[in-house]
Amino acid sequence: MTLRKIFLLCALILSSGFVLPAGAEQVQLKPFTPGSYQRLLDSNSDKPFMLVIWSTTCSSCMKKMPLLHDLAKSRPEINIVMLSADDASATGLVQTVLARNELTNLEHWIFAEENAQKLRYEIDPKWYGELPRTYFINKNHERHGISGALSKEDYNNIFKVLLN
Repeated sequence: MTLRKIFLLCALILSSGFVLPAGAEQVQLKPFTPGSYQRLLDSNSDKPFMLVIWSTTCSSCMKKMPLLHDLAKSRPEINIVMLSADDASATGLVQTVLARNELTNLEHWIFAEENAQKLRYEIDPKWYGELPRTYFINKNHERHGISGALSKEDYNNIFKVLLN
């Protein structure tokens, strides 16, 4: 196989993963930079929300996408905000994952700072980057962070507390 054929084959394989499903809408990803966490809190003042931090390289995150879709449909009173810990170069892949899981109607952010540690520290100085990471933030901006995959029962139990 010639070098050109190998290159074309690799390009085809790589690009095929970045194609949005037919009929899927483009997902708008807001750049998450220093100060974005405070803007997120400000835009959700006086109301509780859930911040889901995930990555395309996190297998647990990917397995839980259908559950997040179900929660978004069944619990519209909970504002779900998703933050991809991938860097901005993965925008196409992140958009594809979100579209395939029918999560396009949520608010989405993506890390857009070379120093990811700085962004993590701004969100939570006690968080070291383990994924998935979910923050349940009440209307007073008191938060509770949980690392690891959660079940539907876990979410619903936390929502009961969050909404009261």
